[in-house]
Amino acid sequence: MSEHKLSAEIRKDMGKGASRRLRREADLVPAIVYGGKEEAQAITLKHSEVLKALESESFYSQIIDLEVAGDAEEVLLKDIQRHPFKPKVLHMDFQRVVRGQELHVTVPLHFLNGESSPGHKAGGIISHTLTEVEVICRPRAIPEFIEVDLIDLDLNDTVHLKDLELPEDVRLAIFEHGDEEDNNLTVANVHRRGLEEEAEDEAEAEAAAAESDAAAEAAEGESDAEGDAEGDKE
Repeated sequence: MSEHKLSAEIRKDMGKGASRRLRREADLVPAIVYGGKEEAQAITLKHSEVLKALESESFYSQIIDLEVAGDAEEVLLKDIQRHPFKPKVLHMDFQRVVRGQELHVTVPLHFLNGESSPGHKAGGIISHTLTEVEVICRPRAIPEFIEVDLIDLDLNDTVHLKDLELPEDVRLAIFEHGDEEDNNLTVANVHRRGLEEEAEDEAEAEAAAAESDAAAEAAEGESDAEGDAEGDKE
């Protein structure tokens, strides 16, 4: 049983105008469920429940128990459309999970021990070139995330896709489309600070020192003023 659950109703009114009314008047999210042997089904979801579910990182990659008008089915979130600046979801796409069939799923990368790596301790900057990867696996083998341990990364070292330690029965989708060497993308690396980055650090340090000096002078001035005031009273 999945840790993620949503309840939905079958949507009858179609079209852009109907979608706008659902969002504005009923605070519902239009969505569609497709895949498997069944036909695509238009549904609606409660916006408040959707927002709460989206707070969990695993909701984007793990199986979701979706109840549609009393009937339960397992789905994956495949697409989500958001308002450009409001905290509002405009539309969602779900794909039905078929037991025994492999799926393409996008899984986040979790980077570990970057600050403890030799490269970082030597003053290098760690760059995360990728933050997620698409994997192929059966439904129950979907990882919640893939760890990338940077503990041994030194200056000018690079982690590539082929370096990732994948769970059992999970493989990278990108390697299905061509030669592994050509598609062996960079995941993370450590590089030395450039002149511009060093100049920015120096400028920030100088600004912080200036603020500290100004605060000290202000405090000293207040102390002198208080002393003068006490002298006047005497």
